Amino acid sequence: MRVISGTCKGRPLKAVPGTLTRPTTDKVKESIFNIIGPYFKGGQALDLYAGSGGLGIEALSRGIDNVIFVDHNPKAVEIIKLNLKNCRFEDKVEVYRNESMRALKAIAKRKLKFDLIFLDPPYAKQRLEDEIDFIVKNDLLSQDGIIVTEHDANVSISSSIDNLSCYRQEHYGDTGITIYKMM
Repeated sequence: MRVISGTCKGRPLKAVPGTLTRPTTDKVKESIFNIIGPYFKGGQALDLYAGSGGLGIEALSRGIDNVIFVDHNPKAVEIIKLNLKNCRFEDKVEVYRNESMRALKAIAKRKLKFDLIFLDPPYAKQRLEDEIDFIVKNDLLSQDGIIVTEHDANVSISSSIDNLSCYRQEHYGDTGITIYKMM
């Protein structure tokens, strides 16, 4: 696993040990950023099920200004911090150990808005539509913002949720990617 492009191109990233975290493969990550970027002129991002931090770190490497990383697994939080240190991004991030909905509620109280949100939950624990609904109802996505979801390829999620519509859907083996934008 590595950073694909940008200021940290080629930098290796450590994975979370064990089987609880499923890292996004380099192929899928590259495809996602080719669709949504490939580069950014600033902005704020949220990596809600951060795992090793690969998606948020890739966004930072490609020009996003700041990222909030959230993961419930203490080992994942430790690996995220290590990967951020190796990429020298510590001053551009906040890292939290928290459950996804509790984190979203805390973020909503801060009235933050994101240009890019990654939702890559464990396949067995997906509540993507509920989380996206919360994000929209609490105005956490900027007007031109994008939500990138990663899910089991066999899972079908709605083509529209509130005022978001499916911008693009792709499948890579057993991984499905659904990207939402404001209508």
